[in-house]
Amino acid sequence: MKVLRRSFIYSLLYCLLLPLALNAQQIYNLKQALQAARSNNPDLKSARYDINVVQADVVTAGLRPNPVLNNQTLQLLQSSSFAAGTGWNSNRNQQVWWQLTKPFQLSGQRKYKIENAKLNVKLTESVYDETERNLFRDVALKWLDVWIAGKQVGLIATAKSNIDTLVSANVIRLRNQITTQTEVMRTQLLASQYELQLQTARQTYINEVSNLKYLTGDANNISVDTTENFVMTFDTLLTAIREQALQNRSDLVTARSNIAVADANIRLQSALAKPTPELGFIYNPQNSVPYAGIFATIELPFFSRNQGERQKSLVLKEQADQSYQALQQRVSTEVQTAYNSYQLQRQQMQRFVQLRDQARQILANVKYAYLRGGTTIIDFLEAQRNWLDTEQQYYQSLELYRENSIKLLYATGTINQLAR
Repeated sequence: MKVLRRSFIYSLLYCLLLPLALNAQQIYNLKQALQAARSNNPDLKSARYDINVVQADVVTAGLRPNPVLNNQTLQLLQSSSFAAGTGWNSNRNQQVWWQLTKPFQLSGQRKYKIENAKLNVKLTESVYDETERNLFRDVALKWLDVWIAGKQVGLIATAKSNIDTLVSANVIRLRNQITTQTEVMRTQLLASQYELQLQTARQTYINEVSNLKYLTGDANNISVDTTENFVMTFDTLLTAIREQALQNRSDLVTARSNIAVADANIRLQSALAKPTPELGFIYNPQNSVPYAGIFATIELPFFSRNQGERQKSLVLKEQADQSYQALQQRVSTEVQTAYNSYQLQRQQMQRFVQLRDQARQILANVKYAYLRGGTTIIDFLEAQRNWLDTEQQYYQSLELYRENSIKLLYATGTINQLAR
């Protein structure tokens, strides 16, 4: 009685807590997974600080040089030379020099520093966008890994359920001497094989979910929406898609920003080649007699005119131009390759839809005939394997189609828009 009561309590608690557990699980479709990664991915959070760092450089570039206060005090050391009736601390026995000066940035040095710092902010922001693009590709592909792993679990579980039903039917048929012990053993062997495959598939699914949890930054239990259709269509011509990628892809935007920074750096280094004068005032009491004057100093650019940095800025500009041209060619190739693969997998996936329907119909017909003695166990097992192989090939084709859709989104740079 106590055992029954305890079992009843456990069952009641399970029924009460199961809905809470299901509600606590976050179910992500692809767009939601990308949005979660955009907000919570730990690596992306760290990368955001780079923008704050270069924004501080704008403040530094706008600062003006501080004024410089200089004091020199000379004390008469021989007491025999002191003025009559005075001690060592009398101002008649001292010479004091007070100098207040300030450096002046001429030739647009401050303006070019600010310009260079602001362009570096834009460059860092575009680098961050490129970091997002790469992350979104990883998240989307991992979401797809979880999706296909879940489909594999469901597929093998369905196959095992079908065989388990047949095992039960064959056991009854054996009792009625309608079938043989060998046929029962063959169906039991196949059921055991499916059980092993199911355990492996479940572990794979758990592992892929863990990887997706890290990428999305979600510490809770998560799963993916296996009912999502996720059919991407790219009806635009290849030339239009390529042009869109050349204009909007974040790595190309980064390359263009890098060229702008290189141009600004050339102007800055040329300005820094000009001397920076320092001007100010002097107050100089000598033995209690006050003097005043002005102070001016300027570096004479006989030897150093910032030649090295100016030369380096020109080389960096050439490097930025060359990198941009090479990147344009690479982007065009990536878009074309991704587009061709997407079109091919789209056609193959559509063909597998028909094959899948045929395999299902064949299995149903053979199973019906076998249970009524119209065919052999060999025919049924062959139909079962063909059905499972066709289902797996269909989902592999669908996975490749979706994977190439994601790669095309990545190649065109539009995957960032999917996360917003």
